[in-house]
Amino acid sequence: MIIVMKPGTSPKEIDRINQELSRPNLKIETSLGKHKVVIGLVGDTDDLNREQIQAISPWVETVLQIKKPFKRASLEFRHGEYSEVVVSTPNGNISFGKDAPLVNVAGPCSVESEQMIIDIAFQLKAAGAQFLRGGAYKPRTSPYAFQGHAELALEWLATARQETGLGIITEVMDTADIDIVAEVADVLQIGARNMQNFSLLKKVGAKGKPVLLKRGMSATIQEWLMAAEYILAAGNPNVILCERGIRTFDKQYTRNTYDISVIPVLRELTHLPIMLDPSHATGKSQYVASMALAAIAAGADALMIEVHLNPAKALSDGPQSLTPKQYEELIQEMAAISKAIGRLSQPSFISLEAIPEQESAPKFDCIPA
Repeated sequence: MIIVMKPGTSPKEIDRINQELSRPNLKIETSLGKHKVVIGLVGDTDDLNREQIQAISPWVETVLQIKKPFKRASLEFRHGEYSEVVVSTPNGNISFGKDAPLVNVAGPCSVESEQMIIDIAFQLKAAGAQFLRGGAYKPRTSPYAFQGHAELALEWLATARQETGLGIITEVMDTADIDIVAEVADVLQIGARNMQNFSLLKKVGAKGKPVLLKRGMSATIQEWLMAAEYILAAGNPNVILCERGIRTFDKQYTRNTYDISVIPVLRELTHLPIMLDPSHATGKSQYVASMALAAIAAGADALMIEVHLNPAKALSDGPQSLTPKQYEELIQEMAAISKAIGRLSQPSFISLEAIPEQESAPKFDCIPA
């Protein structure tokens, strides 16, 4: 249930209404929109009805019942206003949201060495990325595949963050690792395999850091939003949804099925920002650019793209990774599409050719493990 207040309602009156409605099994959350204040009631509302609430204050404009199972994640909960997730990075605050500039997230599947992650961070920043993604901990289907360098990789990501100012997005797989990952990451990523790890969702929700929630490999949209609800219910409003392709019957030509239709569907259902990951969705680098452009045209708020210095020798997901040069070219095409649809533009990028050679410039073809 939500209560929409009339414009101009004072904070004192809102506090008074919240006290009037206070009950042991009812959580009350106030959302400050651009034009109105919305009070959300989540929990036991059996003893409340619209007439009772309307009578509490003349400043109550309307009372609405949320019928969807995902309450806090629903667009109704904010009375039709989309939320922005603001992430603090060394280069400044970056906003994810429908009315914010497109956010560019890029980097390798896994952090393979300190030199590698620093080199690629400089090139991605020059191309126009705002966030560096890279796995310190890697969930793999095979127990014998490369699992990541764990805490050592977190140290390397921290160095890349310090030297470039890029925000860091990296996956947390276990509740025991949340604190150490959160020391480095600006955004905590919940991977597809952990989308319904409810203990983990509650813990990252309680941590308070922005969370990137990837859609499960076979998850329905409602299951995905219910997973987001766990994070929101734990007290963390800063959730970004990430579509990374779903498993269907055809795996011969693409890794997953790229569900781009999820963008307009989510726009009708939720206020949360939407990111798309065409790299995992297609699994092949030659398809990534066209699917990234399609996502922008469909209204995505952010894109996550895998980029590697030498995809042929990557320790994981090389076939779906772009080179830094390919990513730079794609960023230019993305900017053109963003302009065409009236999306706010990002700051202009610096060509990779214009970067003075760094001491940390790539010096190897084979990335060491």
